[in-house]
Amino acid sequence: MLAGAVKGVIGFGMPIVSLAMLVPVIGLKEAIIVMLVPSLVTNLWQGLTGGRLLELVRRLWLLLGLACVAIWFSTAILVSFDGEALTVVLGGILILYAASALTVPRVPSPGRHEVWMSPVIGVLAGVSVGLTGTFVMPGTAYLQALGLGKDGLVQALGLSFIVTTLALAASLGGRQTLPLDLALLSSAAVVPAMLGMVLGKKCRDRLPEALFRKVFFVALIIVGAWIVAKALFI
Repeated sequence: MLAGAVKGVIGFGMPIVSLAMLVPVIGLKEAIIVMLVPSLVTNLWQGLTGGRLLELVRRLWLLLGLACVAIWFSTAILVSFDGEALTVVLGGILILYAASALTVPRVPSPGRHEVWMSPVIGVLAGVSVGLTGTFVMPGTAYLQALGLGKDGLVQALGLSFIVTTLALAASLGGRQTLPLDLALLSSAAVVPAMLGMVLGKKCRDRLPEALFRKVFFVALIIVGAWIVAKALFI
C-alpha cells in the first residue's frame, strides 16, 4: 500500500519502495518475487496508454531487448549467489539513485551518443534488475535524459517496467525459483497496491510534488543505508 501510494503521487517508485521495505524483513530474493505482480499490474495502464507506444517501442526496443537478455543471465547469479552481498548492492543502488536525484538538477541528454548508449544502458539496467529487482539505476535516470516530455517519460517508464518485470518473472520461473506461496502472496498484494495508488493520487492534489520528492529521496537514502548496515553488521 505504501509503495502504491508513492507511485500514485510521483508516478514511479513501486519496486523501489517495495524492495526497500521488504528486503530487511524477508530477504532480497523473496522480496523480488513478492513485488512482481503488483509492479506489473500497476504499470500496465501507465505503459500501454498515452498515445506514444509505437514511437517509444521504435526508440527503446534495443535498450529493452538487451535488458531482457541481461536479466536472464544475471538472475542465474541471483539464485545462486550470496543474498547478503546482493542486498548490499541494492542498498548502494538506492543511495546512489536518491543522492543523484537530489543533487543533479538535470541529467545531460545523450544526444548523438544515444545510438551506442542505449544498448549499454540496456545491459546495465538488465543486470541491475536481474540482481536486485530494480530498474532505476541507470535505467530510469537514462530515460529522464532522453527529452521525452512529461507524458512520454511516464509512458516510457511504464513500458520499461512492464518489459523488465515480465523478463524477470520469466527468468525466475525458468529457473524454478517462483514458489507458489510467494506467487500467491504477490497476486494478493495487488489489492493494497492499487488502493495505495488511489490514495496517492488524492494526496497529489494536496501535497506539493517537489516537497514530496525531496522527502521521498531523503527517506530512500536512509533506508538504503539501513539495508547496507543490516546486511553487513547486524
